[in-house]
Amino acid sequence: MLEEVIDALNIISTGIYVDLTFGRGGHAAAILQRLGPQGRLLAIDKDPQAVAWARARFADDPRFSIAHGSFVLLPALLQQSGIASQVNGILMDLGVSSPQLDDPQRGFSFQQDGPLDMRMNSAAGVSVAEWLAQADGDEIARVLFEYGEERHSRRIARAIVEARQLAPVLTTFQLADIISRAQPGRDPHKHPATRSFQALRIFINNELGDLEQCLAQIPALLAAGGRLVVISFHSLEDRIVKRFIRDLSRDPQLPRRLPIRQAPSQTVLCAVSRGVRASAQEVAINPRARSAMLRVAEKVH
Repeated sequence: MLEEVIDALNIISTGIYVDLTFGRGGHAAAILQRLGPQGRLLAIDKDPQAVAWARARFADDPRFSIAHGSFVLLPALLQQSGIASQVNGILMDLGVSSPQLDDPQRGFSFQQDGPLDMRMNSAAGVSVAEWLAQADGDEIARVLFEYGEERHSRRIARAIVEARQLAPVLTTFQLADIISRAQPGRDPHKHPATRSFQALRIFINNELGDLEQCLAQIPALLAAGGRLVVISFHSLEDRIVKRFIRDLSRDPQLPRRLPIRQAPSQTVLCAVSRGVRASAQEVAINPRARSAMLRVAEKVH
């Protein structure tokens, strides 16, 4: 959804923009093409490999800087980058990037065998394998249901606990096989491990908590007329983004008995459009875009 994102950001050549999820820099490169010499782009990524890629690709561009860390640290990272003023646009492209999915050593995908890791920042926190080794069955079931909406979460959790008593669950193929065997039936259009892998990745990286924390900080950082552009890839993320934009697009409701019925507007954001999905042409080229949802909001004042 590259063109849709760039159009939604409504880029001005002298503006300040933030790419909260650099990935491999496709959006960043397109933003820089539209910025003049006075424009600035700060990119952020948890993944050390993404940060190294960014430094190698854009090292000679004085308009660009990259920060390694979580986007929940956005205010501090802006300050460290010398950006003291409010920004004109913020982009969030949520979820896992294609390079992460395609690298079996990162453990995000069951399509290839590799270590069961799934950490966005492989130098911090615990891996999925480490967590599964010590979590009890009820906690595993809760995570699969809450973050993956997996209706067979209890069956799968029991299967994982039983399997680890025989041997540690250390690889993506091991886990995918355990989940597949635990499923009572198969959806012909979806691998039986899809929801569970999604749930474990979201949980181990605290993706939904980080998203809510970051969104809460954004209104204070956007300049008037500045845009927030978010691409989400599943309903849990999109629900949080949609609710956030909706809540900040409404004036508070006054009690019915108050004599004053019309208070001054306190609206912070306005939705620029309804959610936009990837076109059929893009999905044909990139099947991973089939679940993408784009939402855009503008800072009112």
